[in-house]
Amino acid sequence: MSTHDADVVVLGGGSGGYAAALRAAELGSRVVIIEKDKVGGTCLHRGCVPTKALLRVGEVADEIRGAQRLGLDANLTAIDGARVKEFRDGIVSGKHKGLTGLLAARKITTVFGEGVLTAEGTVRVGDDEYRGENLVLAVGARTRPFPGVAVGGRILDSESALAMDEIPARVIILGGGVIGVEFASAWRSLGAEVTVIEALPRLIAAEDASASKALERAFAARGIDVRTGVSVVSASANDDSVTVTVDGGDTLTADYALVAIGRVPATDGIGLEDAHVVTDRGWIQVDEDGRTSVDGVWAVGDIVPGPQLAHRGFAQGIRVAELIGGQTPPVLDDQAIPRVTYSHPEVAAVGMTEEAARERFADNITVQEYNLAGNAKSSILGAAGFVKILRRTDGPIIGATLVGDRVGELITEVQLAIGWEAHPEDIAPFIHAHPTQSEALGEAFLALSGKPLHAL
Repeated sequence: MSTHDADVVVLGGGSGGYAAALRAAELGSRVVIIEKDKVGGTCLHRGCVPTKALLRVGEVADEIRGAQRLGLDANLTAIDGARVKEFRDGIVSGKHKGLTGLLAARKITTVFGEGVLTAEGTVRVGDDEYRGENLVLAVGARTRPFPGVAVGGRILDSESALAMDEIPARVIILGGGVIGVEFASAWRSLGAEVTVIEALPRLIAAEDASASKALERAFAARGIDVRTGVSVVSASANDDSVTVTVDGGDTLTADYALVAIGRVPATDGIGLEDAHVVTDRGWIQVDEDGRTSVDGVWAVGDIVPGPQLAHRGFAQGIRVAELIGGQTPPVLDDQAIPRVTYSHPEVAAVGMTEEAARERFADNITVQEYNLAGNAKSSILGAAGFVKILRRTDGPIIGATLVGDRVGELITEVQLAIGWEAHPEDIAPFIHAHPTQSEALGEAFLALSGKPLHAL
């Protein structure tokens, strides 16, 4: 058995892991990154990137169907599932190639294999051990199992769904959170009959209730069957179909079912107990800096409690590397991290929802909504929805929820406002280009500062 020394050893090459590795290398550390599959992790290969590529295909399909609104005679004659998959795979392959080149350029040693922590604080990969002054854990998450429902065959999880080269004709989605909603939107755009079953009272229940209501209305208009407040009792499959039974005894049949009830940390089997790293139901317990219960061992990304977002993992990985490098980066605030559901329409949010703000501040908040119907660029795009901004009464902006196509591209402006504790009066003087969707934010800021222009 050989032992290899480094300044920083990173276990897991996904969003948080490779960000930590890159930043640590920038700061002069000798870095080893250990990955059992491909660098880039779930987000690049089986999650964020291929899902958004599929959504883009669906967006174009919808635009072709609606081309007559623009005066264009166009027909969508067919969707080639194999070529759609080829498009997705091409995007992923290009980004993977770029990432591997970047790691090599930073002189980061990449080790492929399954890493397991030892009682001595090293990481064992096959017959080799890797020892660092600091160890960063970033092994990511996996699909949350649905009790009594076994994934396999025609019962899919998000990863097996993305591996398909066909567009299902009929599909039942178990779960109405972000993952379920995005697949529902994409598959419906590509012609599938879609049913979404969600046990909670509304879709994307962690977001503002007004966004859930708008999304459910939009899905109904698109012909997506949404059943909220309904629990799944069982699901079974044969060679040709899937049958799902819900509470009350009703049964639904489709070609496929997708299990999309969230993700859990993939921390089992990596030796945490031997290394004396404290966990709670699989989540690694850390302080606000990402330190675990063991000196020199850190954890980032989906394995620590909080929002499971790739960009949160990036930020945590960078911050941990900077702390290891002796810097003093600011503490990350989970509430200030933007959240986007990339459905049609999109839902983007940052900061507090109205429900959370009222629970904390009672009536000491002011809410301003601006309907995208008044925004010229949104009308050109055919994007319906709204911008909703919250402020403490006579105080700073504390939250925002946006609904409409492409609004995810706008959310960073509000993130900056919240991060800098800006008042609407501070932002209202800034000029937004016309015509852009960003003007909707400008209108909301104007109204909150007491001088509405196009809003009543």
